[in-house]
Amino acid sequence: MREIHQEPKTEADLAARSSLYAEFLAEREEILRHKWIESEKAGRDIGFERALIDWTRHHRARWRLLRRTGKAA
Repeated sequence: MREIHQEPKTEADLAARSSLYAEFLAEREEILRHKWIESEKAGRDIGFERALIDWTRHHRARWRLLRRTGKAA
């Protein structure tokens, strides 16, 4: 009898199944949201790097905690 389990065929399939990659995508989405909000406040595009640094310094720890505990932000 054949085993039904199939291995991912490509690196893209593996990445799509990876919980680490899913966390990366969720964090990136939050950074992009932060970039949009802060850019609107500033009246100009603040850039991804500045948004990344600001979000990491001020929001990342709480975001991760809330994500781990399953509570909405």
